[in-house]
Amino acid sequence: MGNIVCHVENFIATITINRPDSLNAFNYETLCQLEETIESLRMDKDARVIVFRGAGDKAFSVGADLKERKTLSEEQVRRNVYKIGKVFQAVEQLPQPTIAAMNGHAFGGGMELALACDFRIAAKEALMGLTETSLAIIPGAGGTQRLPRLIGEAKALELILTAKRFSGEDAVTYGVVTKAVEKERVMEAARELANAILANGPIAVQQAKYAVKTGMNADLATGLEIERKAYELTIPTEDRLEALQAFSEKRKPVYQGK
Repeated sequence: MGNIVCHVENFIATITINRPDSLNAFNYETLCQLEETIESLRMDKDARVIVFRGAGDKAFSVGADLKERKTLSEEQVRRNVYKIGKVFQAVEQLPQPTIAAMNGHAFGGGMELALACDFRIAAKEALMGLTETSLAIIPGAGGTQRLPRLIGEAKALELILTAKRFSGEDAVTYGVVTKAVEKERVMEAARELANAILANGPIAVQQAKYAVKTGMNADLATGLEIERKAYELTIPTEDRLEALQAFSEKRKPVYQGK
């Protein structure tokens, strides 16, 4: 079994970081495997929602593998930092909705993976944070950019510059996570959210995500044009006609992603 394990069932792809003995830390090999897995799912019509989790019950991921990092040259460190940033950007750019099921602690790169996802569900007692400044480095996989966009500049600066560790419950207050639940319910809550998304038209879901994500980086006029074009892509679909037919027949629609 590899460092990254992927399982697809009922249109939900579950990606597990499978290094529990290392608290699911990212070494270079793991990053390469994660990149391959992400790319294999990008066009997979059987994977309509993607959930990320960590193996074991202690950690989602504690970020970079510091044992490996100690053995690396400066050039290799730069390689790793480039790779983790590239992989997490690929996560962010997946067309499918993504959920980080934070079943345990998430620090540094582990937190940055969660920030690259669309939704974050955390165990109440799990600790998390962008703790890199305590190691005399900075978040290097998107943390300094995604966190302030999510919760605002001042709060993000506070959390990053103090390297503060905070609980899943505190993360809800900060606006970092969508929901905090008991540890044993994290995957259940993630699947509940996934199934709520899966009830809707797959093409519409992806186009709505694209419109929101792309439009957020544009002015309003450009964003409205992005929305219009995304809408137009749903008009010729079989799913749109199925929705109208199901409405007239007073039944639930059966979407095929076509």
